[in-house]
Amino acid sequence: MSDAAPPEFLTVRELAELLRLKERKVYDLAASGAVPCSRATGKLLFPAAEVRAWIDGARTGVVAAPRPGVFLGSHDPLLDWAIRQSRCGLASFFDGSLDGLERFRRGEGVATGLHVRDGQGGWNRAAAAAAAEGQNAVLVGFAARRRGLVLRPGGPEPAGMADLGGLRVAPRQPESGTAGLFRDLAAEAGLDPDSVLLTPVERTEDEAVQSVRRGDADVTLGLETVALSFGMRFVPLVEERFDLLVDRRAWFEPAMQALLAFCGGEAFRQRAASLGGYDVSGFGRVIWNG
Repeated sequence: MSDAAPPEFLTVRELAELLRLKERKVYDLAASGAVPCSRATGKLLFPAAEVRAWIDGARTGVVAAPRPGVFLGSHDPLLDWAIRQSRCGLASFFDGSLDGLERFRRGEGVATGLHVRDGQGGWNRAAAAAAAEGQNAVLVGFAARRRGLVLRPGGPEPAGMADLGGLRVAPRQPESGTAGLFRDLAAEAGLDPDSVLLTPVERTEDEAVQSVRRGDADVTLGLETVALSFGMRFVPLVEERFDLLVDRRAWFEPAMQALLAFCGGEAFRQRAASLGGYDVSGFGRVIWNG
């Protein structure tokens, strides 16, 4: 009797023998996303533990409902553009990082974008792991983004968070990563949150900066790329990570593959450079593997 540990991954041949199928059928199952698999090595490999769970689920009649082709989470101008430009066919519902994580947990979309700072100074990993507990998902890098104060033309010129007392600030919705970051940065700067005058909530990056541009607010905690697009003054405060939590089965489906392939191409890199405020050199890097 061998004491060798069972293999972590199965080959196409081994899975075909396990399922008593022809190898061609295994390739079909992998292409459709019906069976968990990985192409990380350039060839198909099947994680043994997930295959067993997949078989057990089918045996007991527990079949996960397919996720709708919707991208959830935080609004990002570059991601928004890439979804349209790639013609991948995915819809989008952007209403904040925390909203996206909760909707992803409920199976309401195939992926969600997030920028959530954790208590150790990192980004997104802890929030993604908590939301995707028990699910088959992976967190991959999208971009680093510069965020700071976007200032009203001809208005006050705060040099940092500590100078916002008495100013009109355009806030984001409580479910957004920006709202949590604003609270963190205010506390670190010793800014009393009650000393700022909050204008009505803005639900996207563009809308928050537009409210400042119109003169409805003096300042917002916004993205450099949006400030540049509207010709607004910008005071950098932090470089944040914007990452994507993706359902592993959806990862191999045509819509997500089309988007990922586009984001790995030259047109995407040129667009990021043209917009400014982005570093996309880490796109596609696996950050957390559920």
